[in-house]
Amino acid sequence: MKIWVDADACPVVIKEILFRAAVRTQTQVTLVANRRIQTPPSPFIDCVQVSRGFDVADNEIVARSASGDLVITSDIPLADEAISKGCVALSPRGELFTSENIKGRLNMRDFLETLRSSGIQTAGPNALSAREKQAFGNQLDKWLVARQRQQ
Repeated sequence: MKIWVDADACPVVIKEILFRAAVRTQTQVTLVANRRIQTPPSPFIDCVQVSRGFDVADNEIVARSASGDLVITSDIPLADEAISKGCVALSPRGELFTSENIKGRLNMRDFLETLRSSGIQTAGPNALSAREKQAFGNQLDKWLVARQRQQ
């Protein structure tokens, strides 16, 4: 099982957590982005650069991921596709997306998109908090422990 990262918008601190976990647990982490991302030298960490374009990185992650893989993304439609494929989807803020909560998140995303397209200003996300970093680390550790049990 692998970890796939929607890396264009993933915070640096989350990537650093993933890099340390990859080396510590010998788990393959692949960052997918439309630009080159600096990664530490490790056989467990690599980066796939895709062409620029709408959802190109997302489509690459969906195409390459397999059931049981972990997908790190704040993109709700990508999380939905990953879950449909049997992957686990986790936001950089530590929110575990599930088949039970993803449809509600998609509906909220679509509602906010409708508001924005009609000219209503909506606030962007807050800065990543220490609590969210810890929540991310905790969810990542749970997935890694479950992965080790399956091997």
